[in-house]
Amino acid sequence: MPVPLYVAKAEFFKMLGHPVRIRVLELLQDGPKAVRDLLAEIDVEAPSLSQQLAVLRRSGIVTANREGATVVYALAGGDVADLMRAARRILTEMLAGQNQLLDELRDAETGTR
Repeated sequence: MPVPLYVAKAEFFKMLGHPVRIRVLELLQDGPKAVRDLLAEIDVEAPSLSQQLAVLRRSGIVTANREGATVVYALAGGDVADLMRAARRILTEMLAGQNQLLDELRDAETGTR
């Protein structure tokens, strides 16, 4: 029996649900990066980064290519970068709304409304 699309989407978002994975995807938006460069940008130990990269690789969201002794990771497609930009826009709108509510609460507290 095939998996319903909504279940597949939930699994996809669950796969994205780790801060290191999100940071890797953000960094790869600028182009392919060697593991050593990712390590320099992300405050995690090498085994932890390796584990998170493996999850992304198995899901097909990133690709890995060996260049000599170096492994270089890249986004598997432009849609991933689009998704990261969309998430940033959504979060920006959400936070702007929260700031507006906070300002209204402060105004109400000080009686300036």
